[in-house]
Amino acid sequence: MSTYKRLPISFKRGEGVWLQSKNGDKYLDALSGIAVNTLGYSHPKFVEVMAEQIKNLIHISNVYNIEEQCLLGKELANLSKLYSTFFCNSGCEANEAAIKIARLHGHALGIQNPEIIVMDNAFHGRTMATLSASGSRKVQAGFEPLMSGFLRVPFDNIEAIQEIANKKNKVSAILVEPVQGEGGINIPHNFEAYLKDLRNICDKNNWLLIFDEVQCGVGRTGKWFAHQHSSIKPDIVTLAKGLASGVPIGACIANEKASTLMSSGKHGSTFGGNPLAMIAGLTTIKIMKEDNLLDNAVSKGQLICSQLKKHFDQNDKIVSIRYMGLMIGIDLSHPCRGLVELALENKLLINVTSDKTIRLLPPLIINNDEAKLVAKKLVKTIDEFHKKA
Repeated sequence: MSTYKRLPISFKRGEGVWLQSKNGDKYLDALSGIAVNTLGYSHPKFVEVMAEQIKNLIHISNVYNIEEQCLLGKELANLSKLYSTFFCNSGCEANEAAIKIARLHGHALGIQNPEIIVMDNAFHGRTMATLSASGSRKVQAGFEPLMSGFLRVPFDNIEAIQEIANKKNKVSAILVEPVQGEGGINIPHNFEAYLKDLRNICDKNNWLLIFDEVQCGVGRTGKWFAHQHSSIKPDIVTLAKGLASGVPIGACIANEKASTLMSSGKHGSTFGGNPLAMIAGLTTIKIMKEDNLLDNAVSKGQLICSQLKKHFDQNDKIVSIRYMGLMIGIDLSHPCRGLVELALENKLLINVTSDKTIRLLPPLIINNDEAKLVAKKLVKTIDEFHKKA
């Protein structure tokens, strides 16, 4: 089906942060398959472990105990300081699980039709529930009637949430991306205070606090979870994308209170938690630890942005450059139509989101020279774009 507007190029192999096209040209990947390829391409340690696992076992039903699932669940519990994980195959599935837990929580409170507070410009997925929770009319258009049960407020606006809390309401949870990805790399102006206020409101009203970290989690911002740049803990955090370095995976991690709302038969997944995906997740985390990729995300994000700011300091066509680790957004003063194609001509893979925001999500293995080259190629692309505009 014509569900994607594809660029006129195909790739046949990759190594590190580089992709090679069918005709042999090399492209610098500053997108990572949209924050998926944490370890870049063909990481030797990852390839070796995955090849061995494929020889042994790819899939087994959740009717049986899956040891690899227990191991990754324990690892995620340790990293998040939460309790247990439901494994699935994607970010939207992880968010679906979180939404179902929030509704179970609402019913446990005696609310007949519980509601979840969600944010403008949010993106949580393309299933009917996650589509309805998202804040983009572009992705919702044509799929009405949307699911009910979501109250929308502006992102980074505690007053709007407090206003709902002050009224008689049917709320059971808040669902929020600590850093919005598809919405334009939006970072709360006071990260610690915003998350702390969310936590306080949820505690006061017995709501669940759910962080969608599908894009901003797994070291992308320089912490295992973006919310760990603050001192608070959510009740639920969802992951996918970069957790298994390209192998489909999703994870809904919850504290004990939220976990116990789920019981046998309440939820499930045929492929979720299969041994191959679990080993991919465990191996990704292991390599990230061994190669110190959290610190690398911080230093290389700073390097790329310092190079960009140096060039665009006096450029009125660049509104702002925002970043947290290797999650980088560059706002232009006008729409970026055609800029992705121009970058492709310069052998650079980038993305534009929210109409005017260039989004950079390089692999976490990127080195200094490659980071500088990303900035150099992007500067060249933006300068050429402005000359053509």
